[in-house]
Amino acid sequence: MTDGVVPMIERLAESLQDAFRETMATVCTPVTVITACRGGLPYGTTVSAFASLSLDPPMVMIALDRGSDLLSVIRDTGAFGVNVLGREQADLAVNFARKVGTNKFSGVAWRADTGGPRLPGAAGFLSCEVAERVDGGDHLLLLADVVAAVSAAGEPLTYHNRAFGTHAALRGAS
Repeated sequence: MTDGVVPMIERLAESLQDAFRETMATVCTPVTVITACRGGLPYGTTVSAFASLSLDPPMVMIALDRGSDLLSVIRDTGAFGVNVLGREQADLAVNFARKVGTNKFSGVAWRADTGGPRLPGAAGFLSCEVAERVDGGDHLLLLADVVAAVSAAGEPLTYHNRAFGTHAALRGAS
């Protein structure tokens, strides 16, 4: 390639990534903490790339960064928990979003459950077993069978335009 073409291609790629990031910020997503245990030690990370996949059989999908410590644990154990955070749990979302090298469970209450550690106060908890792994760019998609599900009353924590919030039903739209 001629001089100047590579930097121009890099700028275009950065521009697309910036535009993609801005566009995706407009999408309201649930906030979850994905958890797993290995050797009796809890691991977890905040994830917004989570979705229901199938009702028959019950399945969900999550996406984890390929460099995630949690992904390594889930690859070893084949199981994880999905803690669907409630509106009062933004502090937990921030805590579990921290990068590697920190003990995210320090000072955080949890209890052992099938799949992974369960955080009290969550709007819901799903115990999952990995069924399939799918490449997805710099992330790995995990398609998982749900083996147990618990829901609690309360509003979910959501993330929209780089801010935490919650869902409110529109009047007359139920």
